[in-house]
Amino acid sequence: MQESTTVKESPRATPLEALHEALDTGALREVRTMLAALTPGEIAELLESLPLPQRLIAWQLVDPDDDGDVLVELNEEVRSSLIREMNIEELVAAAATLDVDDLADLVAELPEALKQQIVRSLETSDRLRLQAVLSYHEDSAGGLMNTDTVTVRNDVTVEVVLRYLRMRRELPPGTDALFVVDRGGRYQGVLYLTKLLTAEPERRVAELMNADVPAIDADTPAAEVARMFQNFDFVSAPVTDANGKLIGRITVDDVLDVVRAEAGRSVLSLAGLDQDDDMFAPVARSASRRAVWLGVNVATAFLAAWVAGLFEATLEEVVMLAVLMPIVPSMGGVAGTQTMVLIIRALALGQIDKSNARWLLRRELGVALLNGLWWAVFVGLLAGLWFDTWMISVVIAAALVINLLCGAATGFGIPLLLRAIGIDPAIAGGVMLIMMTDVIGLVAFLGLGTWLLL
Repeated sequence: MQESTTVKESPRATPLEALHEALDTGALREVRTMLAALTPGEIAELLESLPLPQRLIAWQLVDPDDDGDVLVELNEEVRSSLIREMNIEELVAAAATLDVDDLADLVAELPEALKQQIVRSLETSDRLRLQAVLSYHEDSAGGLMNTDTVTVRNDVTVEVVLRYLRMRRELPPGTDALFVVDRGGRYQGVLYLTKLLTAEPERRVAELMNADVPAIDADTPAAEVARMFQNFDFVSAPVTDANGKLIGRITVDDVLDVVRAEAGRSVLSLAGLDQDDDMFAPVARSASRRAVWLGVNVATAFLAAWVAGLFEATLEEVVMLAVLMPIVPSMGGVAGTQTMVLIIRALALGQIDKSNARWLLRRELGVALLNGLWWAVFVGLLAGLWFDTWMISVVIAAALVINLLCGAATGFGIPLLLRAIGIDPAIAGGVMLIMMTDVIGLVAFLGLGTWLLL
């Protein structure tokens, strides 16, 4: 009987690994073929994952028809580095392929002279639409919107609307509904395509439209736009000006970009980093950016060291305090970070205001007290057994409860304070929290040690 053998297939290479291998071996035709098979978003993700020399080679192999869409998908620093490698003719050609909302994102970050050249290259209608979008803040509904809306009046029949759509021949991408407006262009409601296509030809738009779908004011912040899309399950939504006139629409793909950017910003900001930083940027540039936050940390560390120095005599007399000293600030910092992340998330989602802030503070202090008492007993018992004295148990247990309560209070208050004075709590909150829990933890632990052990 012949024995069969099983051949194990090697794990399939990821697109990034395959691209690296093709670039390393100089198989540029293979690289071009691989890139042509990807979406602009996938190409952008791969470019951001390549070191600068390989990135520039791969960028030259991207289909010129995809250049504009790929540039829009890239983070700001990587996009700027690639634009510097393009001449004005290439950049104008790339811009010509973009929708107005994407084009606004691209030109908003360009030098003024380059921006004007691109704007002048557009047809008059496109130029006016672009200027309308650029007149709003980029992180607002007006900055996200596209002006390619399809509108109908409420007094026409389904048959008229269908005839109108056939004359247009095509609809803007992502169209799931037509917007109903009056003679002055003011928004009245939404006519969903699903209802339009199944209705009797003689029925009027007024009978079929949904007047309860809210429009989004053009000055609405992007984060609030994302919440509205979540709450109302929008695929697209109308955007109106201060007079209620329909000026554009936002589609769900634009909102996904907002959600992704906000998620990345929140995570990186906690470490003092920028989501638009290029992770393959030159070492000197990245080091200079991070040095700022390291300097802030050094300052807070020296402050904690100075506080510990005030109890130098105590530490010389009671060495076990020096051994156990790191525990209290560390526990307070962790407890405070847990509360702070919760509050920052609540602020981002609009879930906290004056009506519930006091209740949430009491809750967080209650959680901190419960955890403080539990860990005070546990750590106190360990310390007492270790150093064979129960007075050290009392000292560290009391200090832990005090610092966990402090961590909860500062973790709650710092984000609210920073938001009130216009500073992003995700960026500066962590440094302030660690400073507070370090200083208060050391004062509580060493102060109680001085009082009870000397």
